[in-house]
Amino acid sequence: MNAGRTVFAQLMDFLPLPEFRRCVEHYGGDYKVQHFSCLDQFLCLAFAQLTCRESLRDIEACLHAQQSKLYHMGFRGAVSRNNLAHANEHRDWHIFAAFGQVLIGMARNLYRAEALGLELAETVYALDSTTIDLCLSLFPWAQFRRHKSAVKAHVLLDLRGSIPASVYVTGGQVPDVLLLDKLLLEPGAFYIFDRGYHDFARLYLFTQGLAFFVTRAKDNNQFRRSVWRPVDRSTGVRCDQRIRLTGPKSSLRYPVPLRRIHYVDPEEHRDLVFLTNNFALPALTITQLYRARWRVELFFRWIKQHLHIKAFYGTSANAVRIQIWVALSVYLLVAIAKKQLAPTASLYKILQVLSISLFEKTPILEAFAHLDDSTLIADPAIQLQLFDL
Repeated sequence: MNAGRTVFAQLMDFLPLPEFRRCVEHYGGDYKVQHFSCLDQFLCLAFAQLTCRESLRDIEACLHAQQSKLYHMGFRGAVSRNNLAHANEHRDWHIFAAFGQVLIGMARNLYRAEALGLELAETVYALDSTTIDLCLSLFPWAQFRRHKSAVKAHVLLDLRGSIPASVYVTGGQVPDVLLLDKLLLEPGAFYIFDRGYHDFARLYLFTQGLAFFVTRAKDNNQFRRSVWRPVDRSTGVRCDQRIRLTGPKSSLRYPVPLRRIHYVDPEEHRDLVFLTNNFALPALTITQLYRARWRVELFFRWIKQHLHIKAFYGTSANAVRIQIWVALSVYLLVAIAKKQLAPTASLYKILQVLSISLFEKTPILEAFAHLDDSTLIADPAIQLQLFDL
C-alpha cells in the first residue's frame, strides 16, 4: 500500500464502501445533507472506537489536532461536536445495522475454515446477551428496574472465529427467551444457550426446523425415561437417556422425545444436566459443545474491555444503537484486517497498535510486521530468589 497514506485510511480500505452507500441510500441517510455525511459520521465513530475517545468533545479535539490529514483519511465534511451529536440523534440506526450485517458476511466467509476444537463439520452458534447499565435520569426510555436503566446486546456468535452472526439491541427489560423468535434457523446447525432460553414451545421449533439445540435442564422438569444408553463414567458422563416430558404443559409444547445427559465436571465437580434434540453425537461431544458456549462470554468481555460501549456519546435510543453497531463494525473490521494482514497476531495486539498509529504515514503491513503471539519463556537461571533455601 502507499506509504504516504495514514494507517487509518489504509484500514478503511477494507470497508466495502459501495455497500455502505447502498445502505445509506436505502434508508435516506444523506437526504438533504450538505456538510456531514453518514460516511463522515461512521469514520468519526470508528476513530473514536479505535482510540477510546471518551466524549464528542474529545473526538472533535483529537481530529482537529490533525486537521491537515483529515481529507486524506476519508473525511469530507466539517467534523464538529454539534454535527456529530445531531447525526447520532437523527440518522436512522438501521443504516449502521445493515452495514454491520455486510461486514458480518465478509468476516464469516474469511473465518469459515477456522478450527472449532471439535470433530464437527456443522456450524455451531452460541446465543447469549450482555447487559450494559445506564443512568435512569439520562436514559429513561431504557428503564430496567425501579431505579436503573440498561440496554441488552443479544448476540448469536458463530464459534468458528468468534464472529457474530446476528446482533439485536433491546432495552434491559426484554427477556432473553424472546430473542429465539427472531432467529432464522439454519437446518443442521447447532445452537447452544443457557437456561435463560428454556421454553419448550420455542425449542420444539428447532426440531421442526431440522436444527439442533443444546441447553441446560431445569431442576423442576418432569419427564419419563424410555431408553438408557451405556456410558463411559471415566469421562464424567453419568447417564445418557432418551426421555419424554410428562408435565401438563411441557408435554404439549414439546411432544417428541428429548435426550438427557448427566455430566459431572471433573475440574469443578459440578453436576450438569443437558437437554438436546440430537441423538447421533456421542454424549461427551454434547458436553464439549456446551463448554464451547463460554466463547460468547469471552466475546462480551473483549468488546467491553477494548471498545467503547459502556459509556455513550448520546442519550437517545438511536444514538445508543448507532454506537453499539459501529463498535461491532470496528470489531469485525479488525478481525478482517487480522485475517488478511497478520493472521498470527491477536485482535488485542492489532487493536493496541492501531490505537497509537492511526495518524502515522506508514504501510499498514509494517505496523503489524513484528506482532507475534508466541509467549516468551524466561530462563529460570536468571530469576531472582526471594528467600534463601
